[in-house]
Amino acid sequence: TGGSYNLNSAGGISCSRDNILTTVVFPVLYSLLFVLGLSLNGVAVWVFFRIPSKSHFIIYLKNIVVADVIMTFTFPFKVLADSNMASTGLRIFVCRVSSVLFYLTMYISILFFGLISIDRCRKTLWPFRGTNSVRLTRRKLLSGAIWVFLLSLSLPNVILTSKTPTSPYFKCGDLKTEAGLKWHAVVNHVCQVIFWGNLVTVIVCYTLITKELYNSYSRTKAKCSGAGEGVSGKPRQAKKKNISANVFLVLAVFFVCFVPFHFNRVPYTMSQTQEKLFDCKLKLFLFQMKESTLWLSSLNSLLDPLIYFFLCKSFRTTLFKTFRLPPGTCGCLTGRGSDTDTNSTPLGDSSACG
Repeated sequence: TGGSYNLNSAGGISCSRDNILTTVVFPVLYSLLFVLGLSLNGVAVWVFFRIPSKSHFIIYLKNIVVADVIMTFTFPFKVLADSNMASTGLRIFVCRVSSVLFYLTMYISILFFGLISIDRCRKTLWPFRGTNSVRLTRRKLLSGAIWVFLLSLSLPNVILTSKTPTSPYFKCGDLKTEAGLKWHAVVNHVCQVIFWGNLVTVIVCYTLITKELYNSYSRTKAKCSGAGEGVSGKPRQAKKKNISANVFLVLAVFFVCFVPFHFNRVPYTMSQTQEKLFDCKLKLFLFQMKESTLWLSSLNSLLDPLIYFFLCKSFRTTLFKTFRLPPGTCGCLTGRGSDTDTNSTPLGDSSACG
């Protein structure tokens, strides 16, 4: 972000970033994200305040919903800046504060997605291993440490973005001091490590989860074949398939929202730091790809409530009690039957936010 500015190619041709995609389409899309995200995350915050932090999973989800709410409140500022409706002062605020908060919350979400993947893997491989107050306290301290660490990384970006723009056409980098540019480079490298480290974690965890689900399905199928699958066998098998599919929501959201942006970020960063290697059209293309994949990252704030609903039984139960809907409604929407079913399986334990 940082408003519009012109890129000049070697031939002196002006390459403006102002086009219908960046000044109209994306502001409209971010406006929709803001309205829908504020509504869904507002409900999520309201529900989670009524749920005790009785598991690692719930602790991680509560941190993600806080990050999503903060991210959602940055959208209006981006809309005004990208649509060229913001004053110079507001565009400076976007560079100095709003954009920093946006990326802060993105990487907080990425870290907690990694922790959730580890937790889901643990619950799948060792389903009957419980928790206690000591472990819960450790997870809360870990969550606090993540916020403190990323805030300490982000704060210098706010402080060192202190230069006064010399032209109405400026980008955020123009406002950074020399120390600010160096610190920004350090933060970029740390963020890359955070993403790629968590990408490896997510892939490893869901590989193990997939293997365990397949083995469990094979064992169940063998038992049913050996004992003769009765009439009730098919519904039970269908229920387990639904539970297994829901477990992969975290993987799906992670790959849809965060992977495209970070795969595009490498060539985009090169186009900004090694400008002589890229012509004007290629720079504009990479910029538009960056903005497109950044919107996918923003979509995370809208998709996370799906994780809360489909993977957290406590969330569903509290939500439906609040709206005074009949118990069967939960089962109809999740495809699991009644959420009050006490015959839970190890693979279905994740549905209880365990």
